[in-house]
Amino acid sequence: MTMQLFDTARREIVPFEPGENVLMYTCGITPYDATHLGHAATFIAYDMLQRRLIDMGHTVRCVRNVTDVDDPLFAKARELGVHYLDLAASEEARFERDMEALNALPVASSPRASSAIPDIRGFIGMVLDRGFAYEAGGSVYFDVSKVDSFGSMSGYSEEQMLAYAKDRGGNINDPNKKSPLDFVLWHPSASDEPAWDTMWGTGRPGWHIECSALALRELGTTIDLHGGGADLIFPHHECEKAQSEAATGEQFVKHWMHTALISMDGQKMSKSLGNLVFVDALRAEYDPRSIRLAIIEHNYRVEWEWDDELMPRNKARLESWLANDASNLGLLDAVRDCLDDDLDTPGALAAIDAAAAAGQGVREAAELLGVNFE
Repeated sequence: MTMQLFDTARREIVPFEPGENVLMYTCGITPYDATHLGHAATFIAYDMLQRRLIDMGHTVRCVRNVTDVDDPLFAKARELGVHYLDLAASEEARFERDMEALNALPVASSPRASSAIPDIRGFIGMVLDRGFAYEAGGSVYFDVSKVDSFGSMSGYSEEQMLAYAKDRGGNINDPNKKSPLDFVLWHPSASDEPAWDTMWGTGRPGWHIECSALALRELGTTIDLHGGGADLIFPHHECEKAQSEAATGEQFVKHWMHTALISMDGQKMSKSLGNLVFVDALRAEYDPRSIRLAIIEHNYRVEWEWDDELMPRNKARLESWLANDASNLGLLDAVRDCLDDDLDTPGALAAIDAAAAAGQGVREAAELLGVNFE
C-alpha cells in the first residue's frame, strides 16, 4: 500500500512515494531551554514517519539541525552570563536525553549552524552571482521580487506573510530593504555576538540561510521531505525554498510536512509566554513510554490542548498494552494501514486499545509505534 501524506505546498493528502533511500530534513531546536511538549510532538511525528518507512524497507537519512547562531540563544546567554556555545551544548545534551527517553530513533546527523559558516559564505555567493540578492547597509538581503513563486509553498497572502514575518523575527521596517518581505542572508553582529569575516563585512548569517546551507551540505540539492512545526511554514520554510532554488536552480523539496501546534490555557505553548510542559519534568513522574503515547494520541497536524487527564489516561493505556505481550500480526497490519493513512496514530492507538481490551496480543503493533516492551 502506498503511504498517503498531507503536503503543505499542495494543500492536500497525496501519495508519498520516495525511492529506496529517503532524504529528510527537520528543523531542530534553538538550544537555550529545556525540551517542551511542543518540541517533542514535532520530533516524534517525524520519528513515526521514519519508523514506518523503515518498516516498508526504505533506508532513511534524517538530518535535524541545531540552531546555535540565533537571537534567542544570544539573549538567554546574556541573561545567564554564560558563553552562548556553552549554553547551547548543555541544552542540546538535555534535548538528546529527552529524545532518547522517548525512544526516538537516532538521526543521521544533527549539525550545528555554527559549523556551516564556510558553506553559508559559498551559498550567499551563489545567490548573489545569480542575481537574487543585494547588498545594502552592511547586510546582504534576498530579493523576493526575483522569485515569482514566493509565497506559493505557504499559500499565504502578502498581508498574511507580512504579519507572520513581523511576529516571527523578521524586521519588516528595515530601511535597507527594497521590500518589507526581503530577508537577511548576512548582517552585522552586535558587539557581544559571534562574528565571522566575509567579503560583505564582518557579521553573522540570517536565520533562514543556516538550514538551506546545512541541507545542501548534508543531503544535496533536492530532498524528499522537509519538516518542522507549523509556525515555521512562514517565514522560515518559504524563505528556505526561495533561496535554495535560487542558489541551485533545482527543486529544493519534493514534499513539505508540518506538525500542528499544542496549546495550554488557551494559547500556543511558547517560551515567550511561559505556558510550557517540559518533557524532563514529565519523565520524573511518568514512564517515558506513556509520554510518547500521550503525544501520538493526537494526529500530527491537528492542534490540541494539554489537559491534566492526558498523562493518567496514557499511563493506564501503557499498563493495558504491557499486560498483553503476545504476537498479533493482524493487528500489526491494521496499524500499518493507519500509519499509511496520513500517519493516523489516533486510529492506530484505538486499534491496539481494542485488541488489548479483548485480551489479544499487541506487542509488534506497539513496537512499530515506538513503544517497546522491554
